[in-house]
Amino acid sequence: MELSAPIQKDELVERCRQGDRRSYSELYNKYSKAMYNTSLRIVNQTAEAEDVLQESFVDAFAAIESFAYKSTFGAWLKRIVINKSINALRKRKMDIIDIDKTNVVQLPEDDAFDEEGLKLKVEEIKKAVKELPNGYRTVLSLHLFEGYDQEEIAEIMQISHATVRTQYMRAKQKLLFIIKQGGLS
Repeated sequence: MELSAPIQKDELVERCRQGDRRSYSELYNKYSKAMYNTSLRIVNQTAEAEDVLQESFVDAFAAIESFAYKSTFGAWLKRIVINKSINALRKRKMDIIDIDKTNVVQLPEDDAFDEEGLKLKVEEIKKAVKELPNGYRTVLSLHLFEGYDQEEIAEIMQISHATVRTQYMRAKQKLLFIIKQGGLS
């Protein structure tokens, strides 16, 4: 017995498939802001996020005939944006250290932070996240903001699950450290 409901066909996507130019514009307007924000959280540079956004839509529109409704169009597009964002970081020589290839046995224990006791404004947290190194920011964003689990992140980023787990833990520690220090470095 099938427990999940089938994905409904999107009228806007169907009109794009028929070549309706106005529908392409509507689809872009519907998803561009969310997809830009997704990319920006990963690449952390406005111009690069804009480039990723444009390339993602070009690819999505070019492949719209192959969209098979295995997910929503938004989820399919987000996957394209995330992959392109990660590729953009790779081009910049993203600093992710594969923990399996190092001699690190155990992470040092930094000062314990009272996460719940820290009540901060959203803008302060956004600024602190922007200060994180690329690898930390990417893993943290994919997990917390995009909702991917660690196994999915490992697959997307083509790194080990242990590396994702370590990057996430260190990202959290670094983020809390930046916040505790009262600002940006």
